[in-house]
Amino acid sequence: MPNPPLTLYLAAPRGFCAGVDRAIKIVEMALEKWGPPVYVRHEIVHNRFVVDGLRAKGAVFVEELDDCPDDRPVIFSAHGVPKAVPAEAARREMLFVDATCPLVSKVHIEAERHHQNGLQMVMIGHEGHPETIGTMGQLPEGEVLLVETVADVATLTPRDPARLAFITQTTLSVDDTADIVAALQARFPAIVGPHKEDICYATTNRQEAVKAMAPKADAMLVVGAPNSSNSKRLVEVGQKAGCRYAQLVQRASDIDWRALDGIRSVGVTAGASAPEVLVDEVIDAFRARYDVTVERVETAVENVEFKVPRVLREPA
Repeated sequence: MPNPPLTLYLAAPRGFCAGVDRAIKIVEMALEKWGPPVYVRHEIVHNRFVVDGLRAKGAVFVEELDDCPDDRPVIFSAHGVPKAVPAEAARREMLFVDATCPLVSKVHIEAERHHQNGLQMVMIGHEGHPETIGTMGQLPEGEVLLVETVADVATLTPRDPARLAFITQTTLSVDDTADIVAALQARFPAIVGPHKEDICYATTNRQEAVKAMAPKADAMLVVGAPNSSNSKRLVEVGQKAGCRYAQLVQRASDIDWRALDGIRSVGVTAGASAPEVLVDEVIDAFRARYDVTVERVETAVENVEFKVPRVLREPA
């Protein structure tokens, strides 16, 4: 019996962004330059497949600097770290490389500038996410107030309502964040926003592609990790854009085929830390069960590239 027909909508852009690409390259180049082991504080990016691949090459992933020896290189993850971390690494005279995404670093610089101008910061972000911890850790305790929802805005008690600025995590839902910003501006009319939106180009582009794809698809799969903020947001964006069923999968083996029974079309995308090889794996799994026609849904073309730190480009 022939396989049933299926239209597979493939979102473009999807998968790796420039910051993730750069961070992975930093670990690979560090291993090449200094040999294993190279220590990495926190998962370099939120993807188990990527982390396991780097671990196999000699990267050692730890949660804290205390877990690193003084005499081996240490790399800080793409999500950014509190100021105290590089300060402690310098005190211990460690060789360290900062793989923080330049777009996250931009938010850090913004926060610093507002702080120097005497403004208290409001950060829109997810509590406990490494990027939020890193950004809040750029300023002294109490200088950054965290909000996660519109409801949180109502309970904010700033030092001076007339002396506020806001920043955001770079991987949030564009639409949800706009609602929170509107609530902040309504309650604190003098609040200062970023010159350019903090949500990064890659997060925005991937969400736009999903919005274009979701209404056409009976179901949608997002390839990404459960601890990846931008991947989880893609699932939510797909559901809000009209896709009846949206699921986050790490690998093709996670696909719930029973839930997809009877579908005629499926949308596939990937979070910014998911490699294309995992998308190919998912497409192959559909080809094994359906007569697949692939249609690209392209909403933007990306050509952003970030340089790796100079220390890795110099001869050993």
